[in-house]
Amino acid sequence: MVFSKELICHWFARVKLSRIVMLVTLALVIVPLFTHYYISNVERDRDRPVSDVHRTRTKLEAYEDYSALKASDLKMRIQEMLRIKGSVSTELRDLEAKRQRLQSEVVSFSHKIDQLKSELMRQQAELNRLKLSVEQARVAQREALQQNTPEVAPPLGLVANELPSRLEGVGGAASSSCTMATCFDHSRCSLTSGFPVYLYDTSLFPATQFLRTAVTQTVGYNPHFTSDPAKACVYLVLVGEGEKRRNLSDLSALPYWGGDGRNHILLHLSRNDLTIESSLVPSADTSRAIIAQTSHPQFRPGFDIVLSVAMGPPGGDVWAEAASMLPARRRYLVSFQGVPPSKEGNLFNLTELQSYLSPTSDEILMDTGCEKSSELVVSGWEWGLCGTDSSRAAILRQSTFALIPAVAGSPAVGARLYEALKAAAIPLIIGDTPLPYNEVVRWRSASVSVMWARIPELHFLVRSIPDIDLLSLRRQGRLLWESYCSSLQAVVDTTLALLRDRLQLPPPPAPETPAISIFTDGFVPLKTEPVVADAEPEESLGPLEPPYPSPSYRRNFSLILTQGFEVWNTWADPFWLYPQLPFDPFLPSDAKFSGSGMGFRPIGGGAGGAGKEFCDSLGGNNPREQFTIVMLTYEREQVLMNSLSRLHGLPYLNKVVVVWNSPRPPLQDLRWPDIGVPVHVVKANRNSLNNRFLPYETIETEAVLSVDDDAHLRHDEIIFGFRVWREQRDRVVGFPGRFHALDLNHGGWLYNSNYSCELSMVLTGAAFIHKYYMYLYTHWLPQAIRDKVDEYMNCEDIAMNFLVSHITRKPPVKVTSRWTFRCPGCPVSLSEDDTHFQERHKCINFFTQVFGYTPLLNTQFRADSILFKTRIPHDKQKCFKFI
Repeated sequence: MVFSKELICHWFARVKLSRIVMLVTLALVIVPLFTHYYISNVERDRDRPVSDVHRTRTKLEAYEDYSALKASDLKMRIQEMLRIKGSVSTELRDLEAKRQRLQSEVVSFSHKIDQLKSELMRQQAELNRLKLSVEQARVAQREALQQNTPEVAPPLGLVANELPSRLEGVGGAASSSCTMATCFDHSRCSLTSGFPVYLYDTSLFPATQFLRTAVTQTVGYNPHFTSDPAKACVYLVLVGEGEKRRNLSDLSALPYWGGDGRNHILLHLSRNDLTIESSLVPSADTSRAIIAQTSHPQFRPGFDIVLSVAMGPPGGDVWAEAASMLPARRRYLVSFQGVPPSKEGNLFNLTELQSYLSPTSDEILMDTGCEKSSELVVSGWEWGLCGTDSSRAAILRQSTFALIPAVAGSPAVGARLYEALKAAAIPLIIGDTPLPYNEVVRWRSASVSVMWARIPELHFLVRSIPDIDLLSLRRQGRLLWESYCSSLQAVVDTTLALLRDRLQLPPPPAPETPAISIFTDGFVPLKTEPVVADAEPEESLGPLEPPYPSPSYRRNFSLILTQGFEVWNTWADPFWLYPQLPFDPFLPSDAKFSGSGMGFRPIGGGAGGAGKEFCDSLGGNNPREQFTIVMLTYEREQVLMNSLSRLHGLPYLNKVVVVWNSPRPPLQDLRWPDIGVPVHVVKANRNSLNNRFLPYETIETEAVLSVDDDAHLRHDEIIFGFRVWREQRDRVVGFPGRFHALDLNHGGWLYNSNYSCELSMVLTGAAFIHKYYMYLYTHWLPQAIRDKVDEYMNCEDIAMNFLVSHITRKPPVKVTSRWTFRCPGCPVSLSEDDTHFQERHKCINFFTQVFGYTPLLNTQFRADSILFKTRIPHDKQKCFKFI
């Protein structure tokens, strides 16, 4: 059935009209009835006495005839009404106040119930953590009982206590075939001796005043130096420069020569005299002594030592002298400046070499017409140097390869190698000759060696090397030059380190910075309960454990065996022994279940698991460990106290080291929050941001969380960052990411903090680093960089990123999506200054100049938790609820 629109409207109108008629009818009937009822009651009340009227009138008081009342009665009536009104108003106010009180109590009780529920959850979580802690303690106890390897520490010295005994009748025949097994007294160099080195008086043999003074100072700075000859493992003799063989007969008169010169090192340094004729050769005069010099006409492999030419300064910061590594391909493909050989019968002809290189589009520089340098003496078999140091350096800085003809035993080879590496030119070595420290240093990773027979293929070889390998060779050459050749200090230290390496003796422990407390002896700072500004998520993040330091110095005698190549060529740091390294190898996954390792805490006992099992154990490929927080502060006591309070109950926290940069000590009545772990407040010698990375002796863990005093991080973020760092131990792992951007208008680099899909730095205001990098920052990083940090009071975080990327050639790792981490309401920090960003632009470009290139690497990777945004069953828990 279909209804039209007009029909429907008509029907609704009829319905509305009928309702109106019905309502009007009811009103006409009911209103007269009520009117009649009330008028009848009024008439009856009018006929009654006045007293009855007062008692019975209850409904139509408004119609009462007040004109019949007396004035006094009317007044009393009004007063009574006012009293009744006041009483009712008071009662209503009391009832409203009571209602509000009851309502407030209801709200208070509801809030208290919520608090009790929250407290119950916290106490339950705390109870679970305590149960977990007890279980972890039982596991640690069982491991301690089962442990079959001793805890080791830095090696204790076990040294000789008497002078070498004198042996007679030792001839030259024995010295010409010497090896470390036949001509060295190992009994004076025990494994824990510390390798003590004694230096003879440098004036015993003719030498320049520069060499005497420089050698005395450099050996004196060496950690192996001893002034007691009875304890010495080796004896160092400076025989000068250009000392002829006929003048070495006085060696036998040395007081500790012992008749055969065993354990003696004859240090023959070449600085100006680069001739083979001046070189020492094994003879009856040298007997069983080790000869350490640049050229070796009669080299004894495994016994004598090939030195780098001592052309550098005595010591100091040599980084500023190094050239830029870029561009990869320079103006000259190959360059050579020198004096060609004058003797007949040589195997190499410079004209022939030019004939193979010239018919190409590449620019080649062969300069043989220059005058011999007045500072250098050369002979026919050697390709001597010519021109001034500045002119040769200018050519080498424009050369991709520096040609070095290698005549066996020539000291000029070492001089050319030194200059090429300093200028960041790749050494192109023609021929075969022992290179400095060749038994431990792999020069093939920093140079190109070509045999004489391959001269026709030389251009094809060098031209086929791509840019990435050119820069890799150049960077490795810079690393080797800085560590082993750049200064006289480097030459002496490397010589002693090489001999110590032969004897398989560990280096001395790396120096640590004393952590002098800001508090005077006997003073106990006031403590207070921590007040957490905002409640942490109700989430179990790990067990509560007593402070547990990372095991240290476990690889004292095995590191050089298993990673000796990396020590000398990758890290280029064979001079110190570190408690731990970020490059220590991992055990296989099944080793921890087969009794081959202790301290592991696999998730679910090895069965794996989701959130609960994950939070109960650290898991990973390393044994259990903790981390130390290093917090630098300056005159912001309340901000510091608030930040410390937020650390209460943080799992895996070993201790907090507060670096007090302020010259004014903390107030005596300042109350420090009791956060459950030690808080060590270190007194800084001066206000410097470099203090953030000092390797304080009180830091006993590998993991260090460097954090600003105004940084605001949740516990789950910190623990997640710690877990990620445990898998990326050689990198900077943290929260605020930044990047270096190309300045399209003016060239160079700009520091950038804008949102970006790639980053190259993670700021150390909230980042995990390995303590190893704190040693390098303090003792290995160029002093010029630390000076720039002090000058700007800025950029220490950029310097640390430069350092780590330079060592590892890896970018940092950013964790979680947090962008800003500053606490709200904190006083203005240094980063709010208008000049902050301008200084950071300058820092990046200055650091690039010092390093010779920009080591920062870009990454588009960010670490988030496994199961992040993953749908999981209701009975399972995510790894982290909010990450």
